[in-house]
Parts: sequence; C-alpha cells; structure tokens
Amino acid sequence: MLLHPTLEKLNTLRFTGMAAALDEQMQMNSLADMSFEERLGLLLDREITARETRRLQTRLRAAKLRQDGCIEDIDFRHPRGLDKSLVLRLAGCDWIRERNNLIITGPTGVGNYAKFLVM
Repeated sequence: MLLHPTLEKLNTLRFTGMAAALDEQMQMNSLADMSFEERLGLLLDREITARETRRLQTRLRAAKLRQDGCIEDIDFRHPRGLDKSLVLRLAGCDWIRERNNLIITGPTGVGNYAKFLVM
C-alpha cells in the first residue's frame, strides 16, 4: 500500500485527524496485532476528536474571551469556601439534563463566598 497518496487523499477530504492517526499507526510495531475493525475504529475516533476540538477552538475564538479558564484549573486549596464535590458535580451538567436552574451568587470575579443554588 502506498501511504503517501492515501494521506494526501485523506487531507484533501479534510480527514486530518484520520490522516494523522494513520500515519501514527504505520509507525507502530504492534500494528499486526490489531484487526482491521480495531484500526478503523481508532482512525474514526481520532477524526471525531479532531473535529470536536476544531469546533471548540472556533467557538472559543468567536467568543473573544479575555481569559482562558476551565474547571480543571480551579485551585481548591485556596480558602474561598468552594465545595469541590459540588463544583465538579455541577460541571457534569446533570442539572441541565434534569431541567433545573442554577443560580450563582457572590462578588463578581473573585470567586469568594460563591453560593450555588440548584432549583
């Protein structure tokens, strides 16, 4: 199999994640241990992940946020009165699936004494 033309075709079709995964698979020594279905599944998983990542990056650029932030960056060691288990539970978004409302009260921007009310 000629790898280079296949990679070019994948990139032409904008399957960049799949092309990168195929290139990585060809470098692996344990390639013969995997069935066709397993390899195809890994390629598809990689493409889906790459597309989701690109969508997220596009949305973040469009939002023009002044600061980057995510749940994983919260420092719970600082004494701000945040309940780690509650924050992580809210980050799971079960309250949205259950059609509840969330009210966050407290001083803007400091995170001190924030209260989370799920109704």
